[in-house]
Order: sequence, then structure tokens, then C-alpha cells
Amino acid sequence: MEQVVIRSWGNSQGIRIPKDILDKMQLKNSDVLDIEIKDDTIVLKKQFVHKTFEERLAEYNGEITVCDFDWGEPVGREIL
Repeated sequence: MEQVVIRSWGNSQGIRIPKDILDKMQLKNSDVLDIEIKDDTIVLKKQFVHKTFEERLAEYNGEITVCDFDWGEPVGREIL
């Protein structure tokens, strides 16, 4: 576990995130983090960013996967 110190930053306070953590989380300047409080813990999460069509296409390996979706047991007059 690493420790950080809260320091003054203008009219606010801030912490510095160590480089090894930034590298591990693939964070860079201007990235946006979501912050929330759970009990007595501050949680920082990478903000979800939608990929562009080009980024998705670059990751495409030519395979199409089809999965069955389990809709559960019939509850009405569904035609099976």
C-alpha cells in the first residue's frame, strides 16, 4: 500500500498519484476520473470512454461470436 500526503493547491487541497500507479492504470494528463465515497473510503475510477468506430474496427479479429441469451422461463403466452 502506498501513501500520499494532502497538500494545498490554490484554494483547494490535492494529492499526487505516483507514476507507477498512473502507468499501471494507463492514466495520463487530462484523463477524467470518477470519484465517490464508500463508507470511509475515497474511490477513484477511470471514466468510461466510448471507443470510436475506427478503434473498434482496429480491434476486430474477423470472428463473429453469437451467444444465446437466457430470457428465463416463460411467464405468459409466449410462442415457443
